[in-house]
Amino acid sequence: MRDFLVSRRARITPEQAGLPAYGGNRRVAGLRREEVALLAGVSSDYYTRLERGRAHGASDSVLEGIARALQLDETERAHLFDLARASAPAAPRAPRRPSPQQVRPSVRRILDSMATTPAYVRNARLDILAANQLGAALFAPVLTSPARPANNARFLFLDPAAREFYSDWERQAQDVVAMLRTEAGRSPHDKGLSNLIGELSTRNENFRTWWAAHNVRFHRTGVKRFRHPVVRDLTLTFEALDLAADSGLRISAYTAEPGTSSDDALKVLASWAATLEESTPAPAPDGG
Repeated sequence: MRDFLVSRRARITPEQAGLPAYGGNRRVAGLRREEVALLAGVSSDYYTRLERGRAHGASDSVLEGIARALQLDETERAHLFDLARASAPAAPRAPRRPSPQQVRPSVRRILDSMATTPAYVRNARLDILAANQLGAALFAPVLTSPARPANNARFLFLDPAAREFYSDWERQAQDVVAMLRTEAGRSPHDKGLSNLIGELSTRNENFRTWWAAHNVRFHRTGVKRFRHPVVRDLTLTFEALDLAADSGLRISAYTAEPGTSSDDALKVLASWAATLEESTPAPAPDGG
């Protein structure tokens, strides 16, 4: 909470906030605490307590006021509310091992029915749990990466092949950090997520730097550019579809603009994937 609020007020000048510009040297890069409190309609002492992480019990109206004062966007506002909820004291409970997330057969059938659309199921930590044939072909570099388990964040930061596979690697990598930061605010007690963040922070300087920026992002739709080892350059639009019955799981599906070179390349990739499938020997029946 403290680091997020400090980082957000540091980026806003008094002029941007509609406050008079005072002369002299300012000791902070952006707004002072008392200026945020003034804009949010709360006392300076109260805002200071919030910035120190003592946000338990803060009303929605107070949080909305702070969001407006700091000019937070939709994702940042949601992150602020998540952080406030996370500050509530947790009820004591016996530790238990989390159950593994599984992709239900009906979801797998949906994936397989999307024959001309690369698609996969991932969890909130960006582990790839299942993919259809074309999705497995498109993301073959991720799925065959030595960085295990197959995870988009781990691939981006720990496998040198990621810089070749993602044409705009830096933008993709920064987006992934912001997505993980968003999820960390939503699920602060997710041990698997904490372990992943610790691993990436320890092993990659870029990740450490971007993590410290406290940027957050929703990942609902957008454009990604790939340099695939088989069909080379692809520009695809993605849609993220939450699975309402499976908390934390979503389908990511990719399409190409009809009539473009990426559309042609995707068709070639589908043919290549089908050829590989046909050339793979079928498993022997049980007992045979």
